[in-house]
Amino acid sequence: MFRKDKSIVGLDLGSQVVKAVEITLEGPEPVITGFARMEIPPGGETAEAIAQVFQRGKFRSRNVVTSVSGQSVVVRYITMVEMSDAELRQAIRFESDKYLPFDSDEVVLDCQRLKRKPPSSSDGETGANDQMSVVLAACRTSLIEEQMREVAEHGLTPVAVDVDVFALANAWELCGLEENAAAEDEEQAIALVDVGATRTSINVMCDGETCFSREIGIGGADMTQAAARRLGVEAVEAEAIKREAEGREAEVGRAISPVLEDLASEISLSLDYVENREGLRVEEVLLSGGGVLAPGAVSFVEQTLGRSVRTWNPLEGLRVSPERVDVEELEASASSLAVAIGLASRVRAA
Repeated sequence: MFRKDKSIVGLDLGSQVVKAVEITLEGPEPVITGFARMEIPPGGETAEAIAQVFQRGKFRSRNVVTSVSGQSVVVRYITMVEMSDAELRQAIRFESDKYLPFDSDEVVLDCQRLKRKPPSSSDGETGANDQMSVVLAACRTSLIEEQMREVAEHGLTPVAVDVDVFALANAWELCGLEENAAAEDEEQAIALVDVGATRTSINVMCDGETCFSREIGIGGADMTQAAARRLGVEAVEAEAIKREAEGREAEVGRAISPVLEDLASEISLSLDYVENREGLRVEEVLLSGGGVLAPGAVSFVEQTLGRSVRTWNPLEGLRVSPERVDVEELEASASSLAVAIGLASRVRAA
């Protein structure tokens, strides 16, 4: 009768924009009850942007989930001997040395057993019955501690630290998007591709489970720099033109096409790799992130990949509280909120 709704804020600490989305469980239903974003000006500090986001957002909760990405984060999909989850927790610390470029005492690591059996071997035989697939994630302890301090300094309580590529998958699951039905003799998968400012995250999902992920060091900032050089303007003006290219779409498209070509090429290599390794077909690519808003970006990627490509709205299927959220502002930023929504979706496990 006096049940208290649970809320968590997903805090996406981007390199150029800090975004926060609060999700509250009203009974079993997730509802967006808070939202704010703040751009980090050139030379500005993330800490100031966090403060302004929480001042503007008027969130119910001070509990936050953040995420990490970049060179200090490693995700590996490995094969191990079948064992219990408890045994896996004990064994992974010894196994991890084979897969990490860091010393094991420098990282925080976690792992998860996957439902999929290990990939087929080169002779076509599937993984043995005594083997299992495991995803291993590790991050330098120093990066996590730095992020924790930054959050705590604002009076916030860090509940968990996720990885960007996994937050994408959680947002996709929260939306309830379904994968296409596969043909009887061929598994199908979808690729979630989030184009951020400085990097692009890829997570390939099959049967609702991750089977491949990767980060590419190309993003919207590279498109902005290319547009600035081609148009002969400063980066700030180029960014504005890229977002609102009214009448200059063709000019901007030509300027950013080399960046899009490199990005699409890297995505294509990733999808070819996972198809060959896992013996499945990536049927569709779902794009999100601020970088996909550039003129012609989606159609360029689709033509280059030769696959079905579309943008997806991470707000799809979610109820929004209009009393607490500026719905128009939220929807205008929807494409760049996949990570923040995925982080806030952790409220279901809180």
